[in-house]
Amino acid sequence: MKSLLYRSFIELTNGRVTSGIIKSFAESKMSRRVVPSFAKWYGINQEEMGDSISSYPTLKDFFIRELKQGARKIDAGENTIVSPVDAVIEDVGDISQNSEFKVKGKNYSLKEMFGNRGVEEKYIGGVFMVLYLSPSHYHRIHSPVDGRVAEQYTLGKKSFPVNKMGMKHGKSTLAKNYRCITELDTKYGHVAVAKVGAMFINSIELTHQGDFWRKGQGVAYFSFGSTVVLFFEKDVFEKRTPLQVPYDIQMGEVIGYYKKAKNSI
Repeated sequence: MKSLLYRSFIELTNGRVTSGIIKSFAESKMSRRVVPSFAKWYGINQEEMGDSISSYPTLKDFFIRELKQGARKIDAGENTIVSPVDAVIEDVGDISQNSEFKVKGKNYSLKEMFGNRGVEEKYIGGVFMVLYLSPSHYHRIHSPVDGRVAEQYTLGKKSFPVNKMGMKHGKSTLAKNYRCITELDTKYGHVAVAKVGAMFINSIELTHQGDFWRKGQGVAYFSFGSTVVLFFEKDVFEKRTPLQVPYDIQMGEVIGYYKKAKNSI
């Protein structure tokens, strides 16, 4: 009953009008007034920001802020895979032979996640990782690997919460939310980066239009708290140890290792 009431409430409030109001405020000059209190409330490290807090004209500009050069170190190991975002690793696990993966006790379908395009088949028996970004995090998205863009597309219309309440009471949140999926072809195998929209604002802005991603390169940003889900082909990925979820991580830190090269790119 609690889950049903929660979903009903979110359905009623997560519409075009409410989304528009929040988006309009975040982009308005008036929102600049709340930036200092927002930063204080979420404990944002101002020392690493690319600009002073007074220089951001709107809440949105502050939210998608860049960092100072060198604020994040990108691991340069040849066989390392790095976190694409500052986030909390909420879950990591195996993808079953029946094309499902389990997050927080709930089963998700690869076909639903990828839109039943045939892309999902190569990830059966592989590994997934869920990285959640709260409003306190840096919201730029970077490439976790070197790879050629094999395919990129968007799915979904609305976005529901991806926080703990949303994951617990929502219905297939990760696989139904508005999302942008980029599949990368690496010399170790395929890696899919699913950027999942958050409640109200379906804003995933791509900042890199090239057909090749370099590890650590900025490629996109979220305009609101959200989630990135990574998918790795079978026998491609080995997670770093120890890694007990939930696990706080910064962009550029090692999340795992390639097992061995499969082809050249």
